[in-house]
Amino acid sequence: MNATDHVINVNELNFEYEVVAYSQNIPVLVDFWAEWCKPCQVLGPTLEKIVNEANGGLRLAKVNIDQNPNLATQYNVRSIPTVKAFINGQVVAEFVGMQPESRLREFISNLTPPSPLELDIKKGQGLLLGQNWSEAESVLRAALEQKPDSLPIQLALAKALLAQNQAEEAKSLLDEIPSGREYAQAEILIPYAQSLLDAQHDLLPDESTLDAIFKNSLRLAGQGKFPIALDGLLDILREDKRYQNGRVRQIILAILEIMGEEDPQTRDYRAELNSVLF
Repeated sequence: MNATDHVINVNELNFEYEVVAYSQNIPVLVDFWAEWCKPCQVLGPTLEKIVNEANGGLRLAKVNIDQNPNLATQYNVRSIPTVKAFINGQVVAEFVGMQPESRLREFISNLTPPSPLELDIKKGQGLLLGQNWSEAESVLRAALEQKPDSLPIQLALAKALLAQNQAEEAKSLLDEIPSGREYAQAEILIPYAQSLLDAQHDLLPDESTLDAIFKNSLRLAGQGKFPIALDGLLDILREDKRYQNGRVRQIILAILEIMGEEDPQTRDYRAELNSVLF
């Protein structure tokens, strides 16, 4: 392990100062490990990455139990890897064994107060859930300026933009999202963004009653009037499940993605969609 300012090796001589005393200032994670422990070799680098990302918000202290058996005994380490969190000189939390990165991040987030940026992100996401699209856009745009590589912020901002018919910028944001967790959601939203653009450029068919309902539903969705838009789109599917080769279904799924699973209407409309299709 290469020590950094935030990741250090400690031993029985300096543990009291580098961990116990230091934890009066910021939380200190202590990783009890050994060279022969294969899970330790996986857990250690992940912990180091997360701690370095915190940029001084906490410290990681590495204890080799073979070289420091007294520390292992003192802190009742029975198996490794064992990680203990110190705050104000006391062990306040711990876990044993290999953990997924998401669990590690949750463990650490419970030890450190949220940064102003994290609070803004949560505020923006809360505004999205409340369908306060314009306010959400403002908060999330500011957050993205501070953290331009954040895919969750980028995705959330795209949702706020789509709810206000700002499809061109939203699609640009979605197209930039690489493969991964956020891409799965982006993939749902991109056809909807393209449909809004087609409507804006008058590229949609206008030959039948269903075409008129489709255009009006997109207009309403672009104004953030999702329930009324969904009603129209479901009416289209009741008449013609294959209308525009499944495009309506894609748009409904995108709108439900923007509304969020926390919205009770999302569950109702998802159930209605399944009823119409199947």
